[in-house]
Amino acid sequence: MSSAGPNAGTGTGAGGPLPPGAGGSLQGAGGPLLGEGVRVGEGVRFGAYVVVHDGTIVGDECSIEDHAVLGKRPRLAAHSSAAGQVGALQLGAGASVGTGAVVFAGTSVGAHVIVGDQSFVRERTSIGERSVIGRGSVVDNDVQIGARVRVQTNVYLTAFTIVEDDVFVGPGALTTNDDTMARHGADTPTRGATLRRACRVGGGAVLTPGVEIGEEAFVAAGAVVTRDVPARAVVMGVPARVVREVSEQDLLERWR
Repeated sequence: MSSAGPNAGTGTGAGGPLPPGAGGSLQGAGGPLLGEGVRVGEGVRFGAYVVVHDGTIVGDECSIEDHAVLGKRPRLAAHSSAAGQVGALQLGAGASVGTGAVVFAGTSVGAHVIVGDQSFVRERTSIGERSVIGRGSVVDNDVQIGARVRVQTNVYLTAFTIVEDDVFVGPGALTTNDDTMARHGADTPTRGATLRRACRVGGGAVLTPGVEIGEEAFVAAGAVVTRDVPARAVVMGVPARVVREVSEQDLLERWR
């Protein structure tokens, strides 16, 4: 990797402004290390010791904090189900990537998204505008996250999970996608959870492979969800059971 790609744009690093193609002048001052073909928009701010891999596109006014890594290529085991084409990482305007975070190539990060400190976002994932990925959370490969989603601290979103707009995922919640725990054939697909619009998942909840959490549903903290949750249902317990319905005053439209 070179210190600056030929298409690097104007930004700001630890040592001051980055004129086009001149990122290498900051290397000694702890400035960003830019790969070949990196494109950097106007007003971008880089922290110290940032690494931006080949082909990454960083939109205007992004903030990339210390020791972040952008555009990392996946290194897969021979038996991995995550194989597939990986394109360039794209960060939308105003996105923020926290200290020590790693965002892989092939991912699309929308405008004004916040990727928290030490978070880890895998390849072929998309994150919609103004969503937040909390500190230390892991978003696996091939995950779809909508707009205005709030993923709290230390959440795990497994591969092939779908999270629609305005969903809330509490701290320490996790999803799973393989109910055989690796005892299946290579042609057996894994199934992540589907979280429908504006549903809420409490802290420490576990969602088993393939379950669907309905629109505006509420999963209580610590619940283990083993079957689909209807729209607007409140579930709790191990295994989770429906206990009531989300009230009208708790619907998202009352809180916009």
